[in-house]
Amino acid sequence: MSYRCDACGNKTRFDIFETKRIRAFHHYSLGGELEVEEEEVLDSNVERVVCRWCGSSDSISRGAGSAGPQEQRRGASESADSG
Repeated sequence: MSYRCDACGNKTRFDIFETKRIRAFHHYSLGGELEVEEEEVLDSNVERVVCRWCGSSDSISRGAGSAGPQEQRRGASESADSG
């Protein structure tokens, strides 16, 4: 997902207000340090997108864009599971 602010032309800086329900595998070292090794988004709802440049939330357009890191990771694990 990519965004564009039609008010100022911004394509790179946005505040995303999102609610997610996830399943995560937490791996703790013996020293107590946490590493999240797997994360699966079960449900996601983008509530609001605000432009960081001009503060507009009314003029935001959504485009297909490239997949973000979370979507890329999920896609890679799905293709590994199907092979």
